Amino acid sequence: MTFPHLKTLPVLLLCAGRLTMAATHTLTLRQAVEMALEQNPDVVLARLEERKAEQEVQIARSPFLPTLAVGSGLAWSSGFPMSIEGATPSVLQARAIADVYNRPQSYRVAAARENRRGVAFDAQAKQEQIALRTVELYLEAERTGRLLEAARRQVDSLAKVAEIVEWRVREGREAPIEAKRAALNLARARQRVIALENAWQNAKEALRSVLGLESGEEIQLAPEQRELPNLPRTVEAAVEQALAHSRELRALEARLRAKGLEVRAERAARLPRLELVAQYGLLARFNNYEEFFRKFERHNGQLGVSFQIPLFARPGIEARASKAEAEAAQLRIQIRTLRDQIAAETRRLHQAAREAEAAGEVARLDLEVAREQVSVILAQMEEGRASLRQLEEARFQESEKWIAFYEARYALELARLSLAARTGDLLAALR
Repeated sequence: MTFPHLKTLPVLLLCAGRLTMAATHTLTLRQAVEMALEQNPDVVLARLEERKAEQEVQIARSPFLPTLAVGSGLAWSSGFPMSIEGATPSVLQARAIADVYNRPQSYRVAAARENRRGVAFDAQAKQEQIALRTVELYLEAERTGRLLEAARRQVDSLAKVAEIVEWRVREGREAPIEAKRAALNLARARQRVIALENAWQNAKEALRSVLGLESGEEIQLAPEQRELPNLPRTVEAAVEQALAHSRELRALEARLRAKGLEVRAERAARLPRLELVAQYGLLARFNNYEEFFRKFERHNGQLGVSFQIPLFARPGIEARASKAEAEAAQLRIQIRTLRDQIAAETRRLHQAAREAEAAGEVARLDLEVAREQVSVILAQMEEGRASLRQLEEARFQESEKWIAFYEARYALELARLSLAARTGDLLAALR
């Protein structure tokens, strides 16, 4: 008995797989940033580093938690019951030990906690870097797409101009060189379209990579109206906010505190150490205890404190402490350098935002003039005082102004959002 419809099952599964692989994600800028923060590989790796740092704290704390070892020193004795690996022969042995006073290890636990805090700041800094990178790539893809649309409109206008010029040349109303010039302009416009198409694909591919998507998944940019984030009142206010927010700076400061605790841990290595020790042993009669001891007890327990004082360890202690102090001095220099870099970058971003705002206003007014010029020529055409060629050339110039406007808008939005990322307001600015 056969089932013909089952023959089509592999084909259907293959088609379904292709449809799944070719899934299209339509994203706003904020949705793209949220997706990147969720599944970007670098962000995931930073979270794993944070988990590792948490386990380092647990490892450092482990000496203060009782550890229990259970085993057996089972043996048959002939004569006096001798020890097996330092313990009396027994059917069952149990030993528990925990640090009661271990000052160096206490400092190491505190240092591990500071390191964990520094790694957490690193993870937050990585998230902010990926968020800003996503913003840059999204705006680049959006800008390139708009430029491509404008360039295609230019091709249409120049193609009409070339047809008109070609007709006028055949009529003897234009010199042949004008047809060549029109063809050259059209070829340049088509070359620009090809370059923008490639740039648009490359921008979407880079955005797909930072979002952590598969190569077969498509991205569409959702049309939206976004408000530009406000600038801080003054440059100094922006610098102060950036310094207060900087995760990189907080991470270095946490590592500096951890390094200071490491120095104290090394200095404390000369202090005594106390351990709580508990033991249990189940003894057997065939080990001859009754023959050599006055009283035999099968169940035996012991609870006490182990006291250790390190001697002749000063050279090693001083060397390790000096090494940690040198590393702490390096971190202090890095902190000062980073503070200067953050302040300089914030000032530069604030200046760039101000300049981009002025350039955007110029581009907007220039576009309005070009659009008004097209309206004027349309009115003149109705009166018979302008030609179709003049109209298409005016539309070409309007497209050029649209391109300049898109470029200025892109520069302004990127400058504002970059400054918002530096001051810690990026996600709030995307709402």
